[in-house]
Amino acid sequence: MKALALVFALCTAPLQAAVTAEPDNFIEFPDLIFAKTPETDLFVDVFVPKEVKNPPLVLYIHGGGWKTGDRKTPFVRSLAAQGFAVASIEYRFSTQAKFPAQIFDCKGAVRWLRANAGKFGYDAGRIAAVGESAGGQLAVLLGTSAGVTELEGNVGGNLDQSSKVQAVVDYFGVTDFLLRVRTQPDKTEIPGSVAYDLFGGRVSQNERLARLASGVEFISKDDPPLLAIHGDADTVVLPDQSERIVLAYRKQGLEAKFIIVPGGVHAGERYYASKLSRSVFRFLTNRLQVAAGG
Repeated sequence: MKALALVFALCTAPLQAAVTAEPDNFIEFPDLIFAKTPETDLFVDVFVPKEVKNPPLVLYIHGGGWKTGDRKTPFVRSLAAQGFAVASIEYRFSTQAKFPAQIFDCKGAVRWLRANAGKFGYDAGRIAAVGESAGGQLAVLLGTSAGVTELEGNVGGNLDQSSKVQAVVDYFGVTDFLLRVRTQPDKTEIPGSVAYDLFGGRVSQNERLARLASGVEFISKDDPPLLAIHGDADTVVLPDQSERIVLAYRKQGLEAKFIIVPGGVHAGERYYASKLSRSVFRFLTNRLQVAAGG
């Protein structure tokens, strides 16, 4: 429970108080507050490599149907062990606030992380967004909607900072909610379904919000490289969601890589097996190195 967490907000306590030495090659700054909202405080865990100067930063966004999930997953430590700085964030659940609160929170986190880069020692100009399922939807939306006024919000302040990211990795996220109305109405039209709860009603009757939440709606020539990963046996989020964003990216001449996991269902350990993880690490390393050059 958050009430029991040992909280270290940058504005009230030095970062050094929150440092936990790791037996690995990174240091953890746990349970930092990056924003306060009317519904809840929002927390982030930051991991910084010990021996990498000015590393790029990976923003990790957990899944859970926009109503559950936990930022404290083993995957963030595997990213940190590869020499990336990592920030694993929270966002408000649909039980607390309806969309666009979730993307406001993610963009607020990016701005906070940029504003505080000097305190941690990572490179604020090289940030990738990585998300699973609901987090994948938010990661893609971060990538394509930089500067879209309706999606920026003011969560956490630091409005002088950019919310733009330089690369996106999307694990089986929704990228087009109106497509999902047609292909998975049980996820969008039934009270209690995940997208119904996200928008506070049937997606088909909330077309404006559905378009705002769909990363495919905002693709432009300056969007960051994308890696989409999806199992061909996923029945929770159909593979057509990843196919949709990859095709739209490529039509704009943008870089979009697509990894199909044979027999892959929705989530599971096989998505983090060594071979696939190496592909993700390589994509992030290569794209963030390019970002460093401008």
